[in-house]
Amino acid sequence: MSEPTVAEATNRIYESLQADNADIDVHIASLKAALKQAGEKEAVFDPTRLPHKNRSGRKLMQAYFRQRGVTVTFSAA
Repeated sequence: MSEPTVAEATNRIYESLQADNADIDVHIASLKAALKQAGEKEAVFDPTRLPHKNRSGRKLMQAYFRQRGVTVTFSAA
């Protein structure tokens, strides 16, 4: 099985967040591997696709991902 692309890993994270964080740590690890393979430093998420679109929800997500070695930024809405 090949490693997922950054876009595939990001979509799996969106799905996981919608499913009450099911297997989120597994998806973060695959995103981290995909970012490394692509030579990228940070993951970009669309805040409109998040279940908690407010500032505190985004900051919580950034902190959780940062603890697992992934830098998160958000695209302009």
